[in-house]
This record gives sequence, structure tokens and C-alpha cells, in this order.
Amino acid sequence: MTLLTLSKKERAGLAEHMEHTPNAKELRRAQALLWLDSGEEVEAVATRLHVSGRTLYRWARRFEVRTPLSLGERLAEGARSGRPRTAYGVIDPLIVAVIDEDPRELGYRATVWTAPLLQQYLEEVQQIAVGRHSVALAIGRLRLRWKRPRHHLARRASTWRQAKGGSNLGLGSASAR
Repeated sequence: MTLLTLSKKERAGLAEHMEHTPNAKELRRAQALLWLDSGEEVEAVATRLHVSGRTLYRWARRFEVRTPLSLGERLAEGARSGRPRTAYGVIDPLIVAVIDEDPRELGYRATVWTAPLLQQYLEEVQQIAVGRHSVALAIGRLRLRWKRPRHHLARRASTWRQAKGGSNLGLGSASAR
């Protein structure tokens, strides 16, 4: 008994889809379905594709249930359970819109934007609760770079020796003759 029985049209469509799809997951599913239709054992196909037999049963059932859809949609991944990604793509335009502004103009006590400050801005102004990691990922996706402010407090003036009672002889470009 075979797990799956394909029509000639479905076999031809799967073979055609395998040649032209850029999606590796769809290619693997199409190969598995064709092998199962040709009578190969579930365990052999599962071993060859490095998946479980249960996965093959899921692929075959999903392919049969989605009959009214196109071949590509029948091979596509199923809906995933769990919490959906909410920050991806949503916060990017908001960050782009605010990143060139001075945070002080918006009431923050900072001169440059940081991931925690952007997180605070998104929560307070845009009413979007996101984690610091999501903001950091968005900054990476947008390829935003900034340098930390340089503080010149510890640097000495060029005339510091004179101020302390010494001379700057030999240190400048002009000689003292």
C-alpha cells in the first residue's frame, strides 16, 4: 500500500516544479511526494531526506488536503503555531523616521539614540511594546551606525607646559632661536 497516489498531471507538475523552484523546501517536498508515489518506503525516503516519517505523512496529507490550490501553494509550508513576529518590519520605518532627530528635542536627556532609548521612545510615543533585542535587530537590518561621542576633557592643550611654568621649546614647528 502506498502512502500517496498522484495523478499523471500531478506527477508532471511536481517534476516541472522541481526544475524551476528556487525554494529548497518545496523541492524536497516534491521529491518526497514523487518517491512515495513511486512506491518507495516511508522510512527510506525519510532517511534520504533526513526527516522523520511523521513529517512525510504531514507533507502527503497537506498536499492532498490543498487540492483546490496551485501546485506551489500545495507544497508551501503550513501555518506555524506560536506567537507571530510583530516587530519585524513594523518598527523599522518608525526608527528611520526618528533616528536623524536629536533625542533632546523629544524630551530625552541624551544626545544620541541607543537601542534602550529607541525602545523607550517606541513604547512611550508610538505605544509599541518591543524588546531591546528587537530594536537592536532592527538597527542591524537598517544598517544604522553611529559613533559614540568623544569627550576631550582629558586631552591637554598644546600650551600646557607653558601654563605650568615650563617651556614648549623643541615641541613646536618654529624654533626658538
